[in-house]
Amino acid sequence: MRIGVVTFPGSLDDRDAQRAIRLAGAEPVALWHGDHDLHGVDALVLPGGFSYGDYLRCGAIASLSPIMTEVIDAANKGMPVLGICNGFQMLAEAHLLEGGLIRNEAGRFICRDQQLRVENTSTDWTGGFTTGQEITIPLKNGEGAFIASADTLARLEGEGQVAFRYLGVNPNGSLNDIAGVTNVRGNVVGLMPHPEHAVEAGFGPDTAEAMRSGVDGLTFFTSVIERALVRA
Repeated sequence: MRIGVVTFPGSLDDRDAQRAIRLAGAEPVALWHGDHDLHGVDALVLPGGFSYGDYLRCGAIASLSPIMTEVIDAANKGMPVLGICNGFQMLAEAHLLEGGLIRNEAGRFICRDQQLRVENTSTDWTGGFTTGQEITIPLKNGEGAFIASADTLARLEGEGQVAFRYLGVNPNGSLNDIAGVTNVRGNVVGLMPHPEHAVEAGFGPDTAEAMRSGVDGLTFFTSVIERALVRA
């Protein structure tokens, strides 16, 4: 399986995403924001970072990059797309996911290992989890507070489109403790925490077993691979 990772000006976790894909057993494909070619990939990752310096709104300028025309078209046709942090903001700005992300409630950048509860395991990126499973994923953002209108929020909750919820503490003031959402079809998922930073023992979050041994993030990438094998 070939999974594309799009690099934008200001991306800083694209190489981490590529490494996570490789560790999961797929082939990472580097894609450039200025191109109109997905190079035949089977899935896409929009990585974290500070695209275009977070000018205007986080992810707003990147959502209009040339390659996003192909990303939007592919997503609408069913290709799995994962947006991580800044990538989540891009997906919201591109209207592939509902809601939006604004400045953290505390008004400052937050970096921590964050506990999450998995709410939806029917998406392309979450099939390897169990519903209600508690995982720990690193979080680092300044504008990660999820917002939506009352009607949109009710629809997301009612239709099971909340993919992940913060546990223990809501780090940024997100409504309903929402850490990530999915589209109705389940092929597009966005979340603020960074699963690509929890894929290799010795470099992930601390666990009860050992320091830096957490690899909960790897399941995101193995899930999309396993779903592709089932479809094949």
